[in-house]
Amino acid sequence: MVAPAASSSSALAQLLPHLDRQLVLPILDFLESREKYSHEEVLQAKIDLLGQGKTNMVTFVEALQRELEGKEDSEEVAGHADFRKREEEVVKTLNELQAQAQGVMEVISNPEVVSALRQDKQHNLTYLKENHNVTNDQIELLYKFGQFQYSIGNYGGASDYLYHFRVLSTDSQLVLSAMWGKLASDILEGSWDAALEELNGLREHIDQRGSNGPGGPLVALQQRTWWLHWSLFVYFNHENGRELLLESWLNQNYLNTIQTASPWLLRYLVAAVVIARKSTLRSAGPASQGNSARSREAVRDVVRALGQEQYQYRDAVTEFLRKLYGEVDFEGAREEMAKCDAGAALDDDFFLEAFKGEFVENARFLVSEAYCKIHHRIDIGELSDRLGLSREEGERWIVDLVRDARLDAKIDLKENIVQMNHADTPVYQTVIEKSRGLLFRSQAMASAIEVRAAGGAVSSEREQARYGGRTTGAGGRGGKGGNGPRGPKKDQSQQQQQQKEGGAEADAPAPTTEA
Repeated sequence: MVAPAASSSSALAQLLPHLDRQLVLPILDFLESREKYSHEEVLQAKIDLLGQGKTNMVTFVEALQRELEGKEDSEEVAGHADFRKREEEVVKTLNELQAQAQGVMEVISNPEVVSALRQDKQHNLTYLKENHNVTNDQIELLYKFGQFQYSIGNYGGASDYLYHFRVLSTDSQLVLSAMWGKLASDILEGSWDAALEELNGLREHIDQRGSNGPGGPLVALQQRTWWLHWSLFVYFNHENGRELLLESWLNQNYLNTIQTASPWLLRYLVAAVVIARKSTLRSAGPASQGNSARSREAVRDVVRALGQEQYQYRDAVTEFLRKLYGEVDFEGAREEMAKCDAGAALDDDFFLEAFKGEFVENARFLVSEAYCKIHHRIDIGELSDRLGLSREEGERWIVDLVRDARLDAKIDLKENIVQMNHADTPVYQTVIEKSRGLLFRSQAMASAIEVRAAGGAVSSEREQARYGGRTTGAGGRGGKGGNGPRGPKKDQSQQQQQQKEGGAEADAPAPTTEA
């Protein structure tokens, strides 16, 4: 039995339960811009999301309510007294926490104290207590204040306080919660370099805890599921995000998580494969052969997962790659590619909408590359029809294809054909490819047996060797910046207003609780 094809809207709806409340806000704005919902419906959704004590965003929610009711600034809205009472409570709590945390921040910001701190957290705690009378309870104030800063929409301040708390605290549960909160703050700030660094650190923390941490395998699965969903914001905004997504998501633990708990994420894995494939083929230098081999391996892994999970989830994006490489169905692949190009498969997706042109272009590239590799004599007109291009566009496309993919081909424009010269693959190269796969599987089995026997978690070095050296890279410059179209925008008046109101979920919990 095969699942019916899913729409981009249904796939997006499946993402929302795994996101923090504040991360949903830019998605609601996007849906309104695509005219999926009316302005009034979006206003009501934001009020339901942020109001009724779910966040400290008192003045903002009141403004939404006033806009929904069509009232002027001087007019009172329904529940005016409750808004005023709640606003006073928020301002009072903010002032108290700020006064309490200020003393700790002054100590740890002192250059002499900074130079005395070490990598050892226990040493730092002892030093701060003996020399500056800073206790664990005072350090925990950094977490509480950072948490409250997040709840009032001051994401930059929340990121700073949660970072300092994470560096000093030895409470593993609060440290994990602080890491989630800082990641959310960096995402909402549009600080993609910082968010990528936090994302990598959070992944390492989750992997180190593994199935033997609190809650066992179920909590580990839940943590990885949330991590995958939150990583979409980073990987589809950072400059090198699509390549980094492949490196992290194709790790066996995370690929298993996708297949087990969130098969709709295969859509974004396929998009990353398609977008990154052409850039890999265009790469030059001594590392290009290794990059191409890893890219082919990534395609094989994804196509295998698509075949296994098509009964749970499929759409135009996933079906394109499965039909092209899994079934070698060029006509079917062309139809799915046309849906992505002319339909709403990508237009209505918050994360993929900006990559529609790049996806379709690279999809054509993959179709033409695969077609040329299995034919010796190709009619340019026929290939143009399969790609949905005119005859002139098809001719230019073939020329670019031969150059970019470095195909051994001869183009005869008079006969309107392309003659492909396919070199036979050496036997030893085939043996190497087969042996590499066996080696990875053997390492995975041996590592799993050792871990099960020792009752411990896999170390990061062993994890790297176990899955063939796939690790998550970090670095690179930010993709869109703090005021980019994928992050919330705040003017100066809003920033001043947030000093006495709320702007996010109060606790930014580690995703073991409801967002």
